[in-house]
Amino acid sequence: MSKNKVKIIPLGGAGEIGKNMLVVECRDDIVVIDAGLKFPNEEMLGIDFIIPDISYLLERKDRVRGIVITHGHEDHIGALPYILPELKVPVYSTRLTNGIIKVKLKERGLLHDTDLHCVEPGDVLSFGSIEVVFFRVNHSIPDAVGLIMNTPAGLIVHTGDFKFDKTPIEAPPTDFDQLVNLGLSNVVALFCDCVRVELHGSTPSERIVGDTFDAVMSDATGRVIITTFASNISRIQQAIYTAHNHGRKVAIIGRSLESNVNVAIDLGFLVVPDDTLISLAQAKNLRNDQVVFITTGSQGEPTSVLSRIATNDHKQIRLVPGDTVIISATPVPGNEETVSRTIDNLFRLGAKVVYDAIMTVHVSGHASRDELKLMLQLVQPQYCIPLHGEYRHMVLFREMAGEAGIAPEQVLLAEVGDILEFNQGSGRIARRVQVGSVLVDGVMVGEVARVVLRDRQHLSRDGVVIVVVALDRQSGELVSGPDIVSRGFVYMREADELIEKAKENVRRAIVSRNGSELEYGFAVQKIKESLGKFIFDKTRRRPMILTVVTEI
Repeated sequence: MSKNKVKIIPLGGAGEIGKNMLVVECRDDIVVIDAGLKFPNEEMLGIDFIIPDISYLLERKDRVRGIVITHGHEDHIGALPYILPELKVPVYSTRLTNGIIKVKLKERGLLHDTDLHCVEPGDVLSFGSIEVVFFRVNHSIPDAVGLIMNTPAGLIVHTGDFKFDKTPIEAPPTDFDQLVNLGLSNVVALFCDCVRVELHGSTPSERIVGDTFDAVMSDATGRVIITTFASNISRIQQAIYTAHNHGRKVAIIGRSLESNVNVAIDLGFLVVPDDTLISLAQAKNLRNDQVVFITTGSQGEPTSVLSRIATNDHKQIRLVPGDTVIISATPVPGNEETVSRTIDNLFRLGAKVVYDAIMTVHVSGHASRDELKLMLQLVQPQYCIPLHGEYRHMVLFREMAGEAGIAPEQVLLAEVGDILEFNQGSGRIARRVQVGSVLVDGVMVGEVARVVLRDRQHLSRDGVVIVVVALDRQSGELVSGPDIVSRGFVYMREADELIEKAKENVRRAIVSRNGSELEYGFAVQKIKESLGKFIFDKTRRRPMILTVVTEI
């Protein structure tokens, strides 16, 4: 590898939304950008979330100089508790992001073993041959940054998640001066957020949501319940301001939400008027028109506060006529059905439900097409690499880049595992590294094999049939059974005839050996094959068949 060559490898977040992680490698130095998680799709039954596969980094552990975080969303920091114990490297982030990371690590008992550092926009860090400069961007969480990397191959810019919000909440706008200076500095490559490239125009300002909150609270006669992402501090700030302006008190409900709010208040990123925040117990002593609840559950998570309220399962909050629920978020891909179910349940309980299809109660933190074009025109990179989007977003980004004067061959569509090489003005996708995804299932990390997921999918579709028989150890004769139990296949009381015929099928399979000795493994296989064919012929279904053979 040339001394001036820089390799950049997305281990997540390219050609997909979530689990963002980018590896920047030059000479003997490696810097990692972000370490996020991704939510599973509907086929990954029982999986909590997915994190990047860091095998590539573990093989080069002694060269990893640190992890740089762009902002405090789960898809950028959620994997830290799982990878830091293995990598044991410093983590650099802005103050609010650092505070949120500390909460996550403390929950898992990892805080004392980690090396966390705070940075500010404008700070410069040196990681050997790679120098990193932080610059301010707007997003849906305060204290977000983009990165400028000064390398032997030239300047490489990472936008982070961004938008150009001219009227952000409690934060300065994106650093235009820095972007203009970059446009004069011969940037080799721009790694750019692309998820909203399908939408023309510009993303609305966060302040529009505050106007909606004001309109809803003006009309609300009872309690107002607002749910949003626990990390959306700007949204929480607007909810608190609006509640205070309408003479309402605010109760924060949900562990992750409470933790993030406390961190934001302590660090000065959330301003709360005196006597506005109250406990849930205090809220019970106020009239319904004096209360706002801010809760978790914007994604319909089954154990979240809003989901429990929607199913009348929350111990302290019961919906009554006159209550208004504002769902101030859009579903993460894969969560659409659970969010819709939660909204339906809220309507069934008589609540007035306000969500994005009805009023503007959510705006994205990501740049739309015109803002992306503006970013390209300001930075004027030689090469563009779209990130934080699925493949269609990347292709549309390439089309949009052409409108900004960048040729299609200068837009590199890299997916997870691709190696991007830059060397003094040239750039290309060279080859791939072996990389996958790590599934997290409860306390199991990476131990859930694909065969386990296939079994879960099989069980969810066709159920299971369990056959129990006892055989004579010497003669192989049937001593008792067969007994058949099914779950998720047929309702036993309505399938007596089918089950009896299935039992007879098993008996015939055991006795049809022409006097030969029946070996255990053969018996198990014979029962599975015979019963499986019988059930498919009768029902056109293929349940999982488990055979328990006891030798007596």
